[in-house]
Amino acid sequence: MPLWAQVADDLRRRIADREFTGRFPTDQELVAEYEVSRHTVREALRRLSIDGVLERHRGRGTFLVAHPELQQPMRGIYSLASSIVAQGLDEYSHVLSRGSCVDADAALALELPPESELVYIERLRFAGGEPLALDHSFLPADPGNLLLEADLTHGSLYALLTELAGIQVTGGFERITATVPDPAMRALLRLPEGQAALAIERVARAGDRPVERRLSLVRGDRYSFTAEW
Repeated sequence: MPLWAQVADDLRRRIADREFTGRFPTDQELVAEYEVSRHTVREALRRLSIDGVLERHRGRGTFLVAHPELQQPMRGIYSLASSIVAQGLDEYSHVLSRGSCVDADAALALELPPESELVYIERLRFAGGEPLALDHSFLPADPGNLLLEADLTHGSLYALLTELAGIQVTGGFERITATVPDPAMRALLRLPEGQAALAIERVARAGDRPVERRLSLVRGDRYSFTAEW
């Protein structure tokens, strides 16, 4: 990795660890600390500014952004929880509902008979103290039942599936569309008036077996997908 990328990654880590609770260091202080050129520091800070982590003002200095936009690279399997933490924000979830259900559409996506019993989990996901996404997850009863009593406050369902059932998500399918949420969903997400949301439909697989069908609603003003080629 180039030097500026190494500095930027380390600054992300330090921001996530809440090291900069007061003022953010000046360019010159970072030059001395990392023993790199001023150009390298400026490029690292410029990239963090593009990502919405920092704000730079001529004559005033550099400041942490309270609620930055989260950027998700589209390179394969990703975890919203890990993305939030990697960008220096607190990550947690409120479980709004969970239990057993029958849902023919979800069962079809999971390649199960329509009448199959499924496990349903609804979570409101937070980043930096603000709601970011609403997730509706459907899983087969085996292994979904293992999640009915699990602590879902932090982290991802996939990490718990690996920990509790030895199941590792290896791939899947995802479709992303723009949508205008109804007033109830807008209020739940605290989505500003006039802002759209991203509707994400996902089927996650462990090998050939579908293990989750998820419908997510994500704030369009705080989340974007990026691709690099």
